[in-house]
Formats: sequence, structure tokens, C-alpha cells
Amino acid sequence: MDLYKYEKDLWNKGFKNVAGCDEAGRGPLFGPVVCASVILPHDFKLEGLNDSKKLTEKKREEYFPIIMENALSVGISIISPKEIDEINIYEASRKGMLDAVSKLSVKPDFIITDAMPLDGFTTLPHEAIIKGDAKSITIAAASVIAKVTRDHIMYEEDKKHPEYEFCKHKGYPTKKHIELLNKYGIIDGYRHTYGPVKKYIDEHNK
Repeated sequence: MDLYKYEKDLWNKGFKNVAGCDEAGRGPLFGPVVCASVILPHDFKLEGLNDSKKLTEKKREEYFPIIMENALSVGISIISPKEIDEINIYEASRKGMLDAVSKLSVKPDFIITDAMPLDGFTTLPHEAIIKGDAKSITIAAASVIAKVTRDHIMYEEDKKHPEYEFCKHKGYPTKKHIELLNKYGIIDGYRHTYGPVKKYIDEHNK
């Protein structure tokens, strides 16, 4: 698959600064959702870059500084667990993507997202691409920036609360994580509207 197909089509139509957007952390019980937007130069090449979920952690860490150094601009937005609970994860992800775009130092003239529709939320032309992080080099780059940024946040949380083992599960609802949640309880940073957390709160409020 040509990961430059969407970008080339847009460049040929006169859209020179294409911003790709993606997020990391929709599923976890703990921590923020991190959204990133990236504009790449037209001659950018990075062998092996793909959807961050398909890359090893070592590869993501290797690619992160390369993307940061070579991108025309990168915007990162962090939406807190509290706000996720208030507006739901879908709206939090959309808000984060738009916020990340607003932080770009280079103004985009087209936005492509990983399956997140922006109709009615921006005046810029845009397209939501299903599985965009595996089809577009720009969205793939954004996915790496978002994932690595979020992982680093979770490493810091692990230092503060080592008993929860955040460095291992990154806040996702693994069996071990739910065991630790039930053992040690709710701390600041948990998403109260997510099933296992809500269940714990309901059971301890009886």
C-alpha cells in the first residue's frame, strides 16, 4: 500500500500543508487521551512507519524524534480523565484533534483524521479516513507522536504509583490492571465513567 496516496492526491489538488490527526488512549481506564496533528514535508521518508499499534515500542521510540525533527509542524493536545468523563471519550478525542491542529505553527489547508469526522467543527476542508493510521503516512506519524507522548505520561504515573504497574498495561483494562484497581482502589486519574472503574465505585458506595 502506498502510504503517500492521500497526501499526493491532496498535494496535486493544491493542498500543500496536509495535517494528519490521530489519538492514543481511547480505551484505557486511567490517564488522558492524547491527540496529535502532524504536517510532513513532501519529501519525507521513514522506512517502516505505519500505524503505531503495529510497531514495537522500540520502533515507536526510534521514530518519535525523527518525526519531531523533520515535520514541518507538530501539535499535541492532552485531554484529562475528568474531561473525558464530562463529555465522553468520542467527543474528547475530537476536541483533542481540533486542539492539536490549532497548536500547529504552520497553518494546514487540509485535515485528514483517523476515522474522526469533523463536519461542523472546522471551516478547513477535511476527510475522515477509516483505518487512516494504516493508510496515510501523515496520520501514521501522528499516531506515533500521540502514542509515545501518552506512554511517557504513563511512565511518570508509574513512578508515582508503582503498585498499579502503569508501565506494563498503560492504563488499559487488562486482567492484572483490574485486579490492582480492586486491590488498591481509585486514585486521581481514573475515568469514572468506564465500566470496571464505575463498577468499583458503585460497589464501594453501597
